[in-house]
Amino acid sequence: MHELSLAENILEIVRESVSSNGGGRLKSVKVRIGELAGVVPDSLDLCFTALTKGTELENAKLDIERCGIVAHCRDCGIDSVVEGMTFKCPACGSGNIKVISGNELQVMEIEVDDECSNS
Repeated sequence: MHELSLAENILEIVRESVSSNGGGRLKSVKVRIGELAGVVPDSLDLCFTALTKGTELENAKLDIERCGIVAHCRDCGIDSVVEGMTFKCPACGSGNIKVISGNELQVMEIEVDDECSNS
């Protein structure tokens, strides 16, 4: 299950970011996952929860945003959303397309409670 190693990498990014920005308690992490990334969101969430249990990150929420597949047609120049796994331009029917979105796996946002501001 590669979602476990992905969750470990996400937590590494989070820990580095939180420590380099002065600390605080992690509230949530927002990640963007493309349809072609080969990630099962429920499995990633389960792994994230298991890895944070009993740690300072235990109550943090993993917010997963799915993004669809977008392709650029090299023949007509149109960018369009690919429905299902039909990799043809909906405008002209050409198969001469380039996928420009859908492979993403990005940490988009890290939300932290700034403990210092509660004084």
